Amino acid sequence: MEAAAGPGNPAGIGHVILILSGKGGVGKSTISTELALALHHAGKKVGILDVDLCGPSIPRMLGVQGRAVHQCSAGWVPVFVDREQTVALMSVGFLLEQPDDAVVWRGPKKSALIKQFVCDVAWGPLDYLIVDTPPGTSDEHMAALEALRPYSPLDALVVTAPQAVSVGDARRELTFCRKAGLRVIGVVENMSGFVCPHCTECTSVFSQGGGEELARLAGVPFLGSVPLDPQLARSLEEGRDFIREFPSSAAFPALSAIAQRVLSQPPAPRP
Repeated sequence: MEAAAGPGNPAGIGHVILILSGKGGVGKSTISTELALALHHAGKKVGILDVDLCGPSIPRMLGVQGRAVHQCSAGWVPVFVDREQTVALMSVGFLLEQPDDAVVWRGPKKSALIKQFVCDVAWGPLDYLIVDTPPGTSDEHMAALEALRPYSPLDALVVTAPQAVSVGDARRELTFCRKAGLRVIGVVENMSGFVCPHCTECTSVFSQGGGEELARLAGVPFLGSVPLDPQLARSLEEGRDFIREFPSSAAFPALSAIAQRVLSQPPAPRP
């Protein structure tokens, strides 16, 4: 049965995409942030749900750390990244008294908060909801799936680095997607090479091609490779809009192509 639309639930969301990674440190939150910004610049209304409760980095990446979350008649009001209120973000980072506070919670408390983030936030109509998840498979993943599944079909995008250790962990993440009934819209290989800003030569720091080979073996689309880019790293550190401000950078065409491939995906079939 399809959930009824209401002021405090996400029934008005067109696409839900969970950003997954088998291990930490592969740039999952980076891909989540830049995909959301690229979809925004393509004219879409985007929400970002940060369920990486122990490592909520997206508020800093979008330059909105320290903002407050308020209540309204429909529930919690998400933090809007842009003046036009077309990019909305909800993160546990907005609820911590101090930015250095650690979230030391057991599974049931984490699951309850994620359910609140889904059901009690006044998201409003969205074209896309990007869900940034922790590495691996955990209570946070299961809580997000349980809370989101009644409202919209769920897609998954798997992020890996090119080296064998990361690819092996990403393979297990694809197994999780199959068991959970998630449609995998593709694999992204991040940190696939370093493009020198002076001579434009690309050096494969962490080997190359692991993500593309993984996608081929799993029978899912390969969305693209994103190189290591100092401009991208700096924009994330400073909370700047990389897609708008750095169109000549090495990572820009890769991220733009990934966003276009996501936009071309048909809606996931309802179960």
